[in-house]
Amino acid sequence: MKKVLSLMAIAGFVAMSVIGCGPSAEEKAAAEQRIKDSIAEVERIIAEEAAAVQMQATQDSLAQVAAQQAIADSIAAADSVKAAQNKPKPKPKPKPAPQPTKPEEVKPGQGRG
Repeated sequence: MKKVLSLMAIAGFVAMSVIGCGPSAEEKAAAEQRIKDSIAEVERIIAEEAAAVQMQATQDSLAQVAAQQAIADSIAAADSVKAAQNKPKPKPKPKPAPQPTKPEEVKPGQGRG
C-alpha cells in the first residue's frame, strides 16, 4: 500500500507540474488578443490598399476621358480650319465704271489762271 500511495503521490506531483507549466488564463487571453490585433491590422492594410487601387482607377479613368476629350477637341479644331479653307472665296465686287467727267465750265469773268 505504501508503494501505491507513493506512486499516486508522484503521479499527482507530475500532473500538477504539467498543469502548472501550461500558460495561464491571462497568457491565453493575451495570445488571443495578439491574434485579433494582427487580423485587424491585416484587414486595415487590405482596406487601405483597396481604396488606393480604387483611387488610382478613378484617376486613370479621368485621365483617359480627358485624353479622349482633347482628341475630340483637336479633331473639331482641324475640321473647322479645313472648312474655313474649303469655303469658296467671295468674288470681288466689280469696280464701278468711271463716269465721264464734264469739262469744267469757265464762267465769264473767271479766267483760267
